[in-house]
Amino acid sequence: MMHSMILRNKPHGFIQCLILYLLVNIIQESPWARGDASGDSHQAVRVFIFAGQSNMEGADSNKDHIQRFPPFRGLDQPQLDVPFWYCLGRENKNRSQGWTTLQPVGSLVGPELSFAAHLKPELSGSLAIIKCAAGGTHLGGDWNPDQPSGFKMYPLLLQEVREALGQLTAQGVAYRLEGLVWHQGENDMFVPEYMARYGDHLIGFMDRLRQDLKAPQLPVFIGELCTKTIWGMDLRPRMYAISQGQKKAAAVDKHAFYVRNAHVGVEMGQPVGLHYHYGTLGQLEQGVEFAEAYLRHLGKGRKGNPSLSKWPYKEGETVRLFILAGHRNMEGEWAFVQDLESDDGARDWRRPISEVAFKYTLGGGVWQSNGWEALSPAGLYGTFGPEVSFGHVMQEALSGPMGMLKVTHSGSQIIDWTPEGSEAKDRHFYPVWIACIQEAVADLEACGHPVDLAGVFYHLGENDMSFGPYRRQAVSRLKRLMEQTRADLKAPELDWFVSQQPPTDQEALNRLNVTAELTELAAADPHLTHIKVFDLPQQDRLLIGTEGIVALGKRLAETYLQSR
Repeated sequence: MMHSMILRNKPHGFIQCLILYLLVNIIQESPWARGDASGDSHQAVRVFIFAGQSNMEGADSNKDHIQRFPPFRGLDQPQLDVPFWYCLGRENKNRSQGWTTLQPVGSLVGPELSFAAHLKPELSGSLAIIKCAAGGTHLGGDWNPDQPSGFKMYPLLLQEVREALGQLTAQGVAYRLEGLVWHQGENDMFVPEYMARYGDHLIGFMDRLRQDLKAPQLPVFIGELCTKTIWGMDLRPRMYAISQGQKKAAAVDKHAFYVRNAHVGVEMGQPVGLHYHYGTLGQLEQGVEFAEAYLRHLGKGRKGNPSLSKWPYKEGETVRLFILAGHRNMEGEWAFVQDLESDDGARDWRRPISEVAFKYTLGGGVWQSNGWEALSPAGLYGTFGPEVSFGHVMQEALSGPMGMLKVTHSGSQIIDWTPEGSEAKDRHFYPVWIACIQEAVADLEACGHPVDLAGVFYHLGENDMSFGPYRRQAVSRLKRLMEQTRADLKAPELDWFVSQQPPTDQEALNRLNVTAELTELAAADPHLTHIKVFDLPQQDRLLIGTEGIVALGKRLAETYLQSR
């Protein structure tokens, strides 16, 4: 803490000199070969370039909010071992004026903070970050290397990178360019020509940057646009067109990688909860995803939880299989393991239950279980959903074998779960959904267990409640999902338990009485139970916190037990 206070209070020139001094001394005091600026030594400083528009810059984030999210606490403080060079903004640019220490820029939180923190334990040697980003900029114009227009971001990026690397060379610091982290595309969808040619423009951008930096094999990590923002709903076809361009670029360029991050957190907007930007949590989570993409490039990356070491069921026993499904809160966007407390001292929610085989796919397939695991919190970022408390209550109340399957995609809306899907074909989730259930059943049957599908526990889509066109069709789309699932599983009497949090309270939206519609649907369907969870603690508009997610799981379990 003393060092960080010194850095904050000293003149900027002192900081720049200190950073370069530390870099030189790291090299001199380690077994690294000195090498030259070409970075031939594998022990050179790994330099990453971060570039893009507002969701790279850190729009609507706040460093003071970092402490709300346990996995990322402490990232509001300087990372003294990571040099940082930045130029942010459009008209009024915020510049580091040379190398400084990695930390939030003003109040902004960018993905570079968690990217560096996630990589450091996994890598030997040092890393440094150069960042150039500005909101509301186009790849077809501002970032165009051939004819830059507007804020002329491409020549600015080139200038900043060359100047930063030049200072390293002047100080005798060996470095190696390790990758470009790119998140951009939303603004191109507003210009028909840019939208149609996004893939070609991105290919040209990558080729030219490698040429200009004399780095022909520079890896590029292309961040997926976030589909749980309002633009992911009201501009779905345009977002889809940009995603197709991004995927095209990654497909034809062997050094480019499409990084899925539509599942990460999104800032809560006013008044209805929907937003345009990741905000603090989403920025930090996408930084982890970029770091994981780089680690995969190196042949490393997430290992996940271990699969069950001992199968909990005897051969021939029927397994009662519970299926949990949904979007943001079922996935557990705002529920963190570090905040879990025991249930009046009676239950330890973190304790794995080895008697309950648990299988899951989260974030639309971004994170999956290693076969069958013991039931325990299993989210990507120290998060968890209602399956934890649900499983504990069920395991205590029921006799006989039980298993659990969880299938969620927090970046989806109900339309993605329908058999028909939407014009955004790569967001169609129903095939994934039904395949997960069929594979889980087949797994259990292959182990000699008849399967009793005990029910589907689905939490109604949160985003759908805040956007009129989707709210209007929410119940009819849910009905289609239930009908087709029952048909495809050949289980016409499959029970559904649909939980509903308070619908978004806004005058225009309130004319669409989704609660009454769902109540009516449940009255007509003897195998549908409508669970109103309007009193959950820790709810902020669309999202439910740790205490509320625990309460939701208990309520689902209690409803099932009462129905038997």
